[in-house]
Amino acid sequence: MTLVARAQTPPLALTASIRSEIQAIDRDQPVFDVKSMAQVRDRMVMPFRVLGAIISGFGVFALILAATGIYGVMAYAVSQRTREIGVRMALGAKRGDILKLLVVEQGMWMTAIGVIIGLAGAIGLTQVLKGMLFGVNAIELTTFAGVTLLLAVVSLLACYIPARRAAKVDPMVALRYE
Repeated sequence: MTLVARAQTPPLALTASIRSEIQAIDRDQPVFDVKSMAQVRDRMVMPFRVLGAIISGFGVFALILAATGIYGVMAYAVSQRTREIGVRMALGAKRGDILKLLVVEQGMWMTAIGVIIGLAGAIGLTQVLKGMLFGVNAIELTTFAGVTLLLAVVSLLACYIPARRAAKVDPMVALRYE
């Protein structure tokens, strides 16, 4: 049997008086496991909170893997163009032009295409998962914007750092590369 009491005072402060009233009605009736509704609610939602924390951890791990993957691909793409950079510098291109070409025109275009495809996929998948969410919007603009911005910054750095390193190389060394 369960008894629920509503009170204006803190609920656990009434435990002794409720116990004495129940004992007055039936001395053989035990009173145990007394708790407030907040404690009952917290116990019921605890598995969901733990699951949410685990899923959030996996999300952060996936974000780190994505950032590492983007950096690796972009750095490799720039390193493959070391010879081209050497030719351009031997023909008189300035370091700023090299960085602009590799970072802005090529790397960020690839990033923009990836962002568009990724956002379209994410929005599509959130519509599938919408039925599983309670009290949360399927499309959280701050989360989408934050992750997109973070991955775009990682992509920019992934293009800029190897391009800057390649632009510092002597053109003759770059031409002999590979």
